[in-house]
Amino acid sequence: MRSDGEATRDRILDAAQAEFARYGLAGARVDRIATAAKASKERLYAYFGDKGSLFTAVLEVNRRDVMAAIPMDTNDLPGFVGRVFDHVVEYPEHSRMLDWARLEGAAALLPTTTEWRNGPEAAAIAAAQARGEIDPSWDPEDLVTLVFSLATSWVHSPGVFPAPGAEPAESVRDRRRAAAIAAARKLIAP
Repeated sequence: MRSDGEATRDRILDAAQAEFARYGLAGARVDRIATAAKASKERLYAYFGDKGSLFTAVLEVNRRDVMAAIPMDTNDLPGFVGRVFDHVVEYPEHSRMLDWARLEGAAALLPTTTEWRNGPEAAAIAAAQARGEIDPSWDPEDLVTLVFSLATSWVHSPGVFPAPGAEPAESVRDRRRAAAIAAARKLIAP
């Protein structure tokens, strides 16, 4: 059972994600976050210290949610691209948060692939390269960056998706998803 404090903290994080995704770090207002979370500004500051720390906490929650929802399967990188594509369409606020962090000079707060470089996924890609299943000319870290770029490319193309919250026609979405997966197949082909 969750304590009242944990529930309040979670409400603050949810409200902050919506606020930051809409307005960015600079445009977000702590009073709007507190009101939406049904919490006092004092409680918000007690949990997170300041607005920048709250922004960082939301980015970390997003990263954990994405990693839990879409574990990287190095035996099926094209399928991984499709799953990331689906996630980005379903949760556009995650991409908007990353965009705001880049735009506002908060890139140091962003998750990086350098931490991943020594992890099990990097080793699995290197092993698949050694077996001839993935093009060995790619540095594993670079390959992961390219794979994520394929999965998220449509979100970053002007006019591709309608206004935030709206989705393109299912046939257009399916075609774009299939294109990202096909590009990943070609990218990793030995």
